[in-house]
Amino acid sequence: MRPRVKKIIFFAPLAILGMLLFIFIGGEIVLHLWNWLLPPLFGWRPVTFWQALGLLALCRILFGGLGRHGAGRSRFRRRLAERWEHMTPEERERFRQRLRERCGFGPSTSESKGQ
Repeated sequence: MRPRVKKIIFFAPLAILGMLLFIFIGGEIVLHLWNWLLPPLFGWRPVTFWQALGLLALCRILFGGLGRHGAGRSRFRRRLAERWEHMTPEERERFRQRLRERCGFGPSTSESKGQ
C-alpha cells in the first residue's frame, strides 16, 4: 500500500472518533448550562441530552451557518487590501471621504476644521 493510503486508513477512524467526542461534549455542555440556568430563572423544564443536542444543532444553523462562513468576506478583504496598497495617499483620502458620505457620517473632520 502507498503511504498516503495508510495515513488515511489510520486517521479516518480517529477523525470520526474526534467528531463524535466533540458532538458529545457540546451536547453535554448545552444540557448542563440549560438545566442549571433556565429552570430556576424562567421556570422552564429541564432538557434531555438529545434535546440539548437538537438545540445545539438549531443554534448552529440559525447563528453559525453551515460551514464556509467567512470565505467570501476574506476574499473581499484580501482584494480590498491589495487595492489599498496600490493607492496613493490622496486616493486613500478620497476613498475614506466617499465611504463616510455613503455611510452617513458627513464630511471628514479635516474638512470641517478648514471651513
